[in-house]
Amino acid sequence: MTLGITTDSMICMSSERRRRNLGYFFDDALKRVPDKVAIIDLFGGSERCSTYRRLDARMDSIARMIARLGVRPGERVAMLLGNRTEFIEFFFGSMRAGAIPLPLNVRLAAATLSEIIRDAACVLALVDPTAHRDSLATTRSLPLRHRLLLDDTSEGFLPFDDELAKPAPAIEPPVIDDNAQAFQPYTSGSTGRPKGAIMTHRGMLWYVRCNQRYWPAAESDRGLIALPLFHKNALRGTVKPMLYAGGSFVLMPGYEPRAYLDALAKYKCTYSRGVAAVFTMFLQHRDYLHSLDLSALRTMTIGSAVVAPELIETVERALPHVRVAESYGLTEGGSPLRPPIDGRPVPRGSPGVAAPEVEVRLIDSQGRDADEGELLVRCPYVCLGYYNEPEITRQKLHDGWLHTGDLFCRDKDGFFYFRSRVDDMFSCGGENVYPKEVENLLFAHPDVANVVVAPVPHAVKGFVPAAMVVAREGSAITADALKAYCLECGPAFSHPRFIAVVPSLPLNGAGKIDRGMAQVRLRDAFAANALNPVGE
Repeated sequence: MTLGITTDSMICMSSERRRRNLGYFFDDALKRVPDKVAIIDLFGGSERCSTYRRLDARMDSIARMIARLGVRPGERVAMLLGNRTEFIEFFFGSMRAGAIPLPLNVRLAAATLSEIIRDAACVLALVDPTAHRDSLATTRSLPLRHRLLLDDTSEGFLPFDDELAKPAPAIEPPVIDDNAQAFQPYTSGSTGRPKGAIMTHRGMLWYVRCNQRYWPAAESDRGLIALPLFHKNALRGTVKPMLYAGGSFVLMPGYEPRAYLDALAKYKCTYSRGVAAVFTMFLQHRDYLHSLDLSALRTMTIGSAVVAPELIETVERALPHVRVAESYGLTEGGSPLRPPIDGRPVPRGSPGVAAPEVEVRLIDSQGRDADEGELLVRCPYVCLGYYNEPEITRQKLHDGWLHTGDLFCRDKDGFFYFRSRVDDMFSCGGENVYPKEVENLLFAHPDVANVVVAPVPHAVKGFVPAAMVVAREGSAITADALKAYCLECGPAFSHPRFIAVVPSLPLNGAGKIDRGMAQVRLRDAFAANALNPVGE
């Protein structure tokens, strides 16, 4: 009798480890169409094409590289990258080595990014110097083992391409248990500060397979991504479905309306997803749109922010051959509401019904099941919790149920309709904005004595922040100066689009700021000034 592990057994173990690791999720497509173009990357004004074979090889090289640099399974690696193929290669390649990537929102302030990377105890960072104005300074000051830099050289950074080209031994996929963490996206959720969601390999693979089972993509499908890759809208809605099915997608470095329309036509894209602003802005180029051949386009999905029914109708009139749908999803809970698989049409204003294999509930303020209330979700996709945030985890997760913080109602046919947030957070063009954070920023200005911030409707963004400010005595501060200050010192997406410098703020009977009255006044003043510039 011979003891030991046979070659066949080792191959089986390796295959099983790959099957449980999100980094290898498109293995089946790789076998079917290895030389098919998977990604057409438009970063830098040129066109770079990656086949399935090349993507797989590059991801393997990244896994070997970070293992050679001493990154161990379970350690975290930070990503400060724009929209480019290297984002996708590093994201999945690091998982192949068992590392946990953090795809960071490069629109955040440098101090916030630094806090996230430090709190997550990242051991390595990959930096795209074009993605964030302070990316080099931010990462240089952190206690990282290694810093990798794309497209440039700088003291304290290893050139990415040089490191990738160095010889390194092949590595076996690490053991992945059911609750092994795959990656750590950041969401503001209900606290107003970014928190890392613990997403598992098992949950992400479950979602990819469910999506293909019930709403299958074809190898002939081609998506278009213009939204940031660090948003789950792009990764969950296009990257993973397309690569899993053997399809392809075009990757734009950013959104510009005419370039977006050009890409849809030139590359014969069959579908695209975006926030409301994407659609509102390209509709301003109606004549140009009608001059293009968009006959390949079949589906467009609007989500990640409040969607006005009028917008969907306008897009449908401009592109009558295209099916336009509304979507709902969240970083830590996936897309629990989807079009019914029995083919029933989705009513206007609804993202759909409860998705197959997903449990959903609506609860009222007393925690009782109801037809209107906060949406709760339970399925394998739901995060295990929030990294280093035990109290928030306790508040948001109970027996596997995720409290979304979103209020919905449900009709007699099972269709859900979004009403509002439980808290006062609002979405501005797909970015979460908290009035309190904007107020804190304005309060830091030496000429501001008091301030209140509220959302006001905006034709492009859905909602934008507006502020009423009381200036300190003797100050001659202007609204334009305060807006410039917010743009310089905080995230651009959360700067107030309208500021009224007033002698006093409205108060209620208890002497506290009457936020409801402030919002009404700001809404009326904003509308009267017609400050809804397209593209803001």
